[in-house]
Amino acid sequence: MTDYTITLSDAEDKALSYVAYSQQDWIDNAVHERCRIAIDEIVKLCVEKCLETNTPIPGSKDEMVDLAFAQGWVIAAADRPVPEMPQLAEV
Repeated sequence: MTDYTITLSDAEDKALSYVAYSQQDWIDNAVHERCRIAIDEIVKLCVEKCLETNTPIPGSKDEMVDLAFAQGWVIAAADRPVPEMPQLAEV
């Protein structure tokens, strides 16, 4: 397991308390929900790639995520090339 720490300014903490009963619960929920969405996307891709390559489909979502990364079917966002922004014509 990996632990992350977040630091909020006093104003950010107060603002989050305005919209959330518990700042920690809100942060935990937001991160876990985004992870769930990413896992679902990776699992879908993994099943498609396994069928395409005649690779046995792992028995759990965690194993599918591991396989997708190990096979290079998905890569971390930080490892992806950054698309170049088109240059605007000078006026």
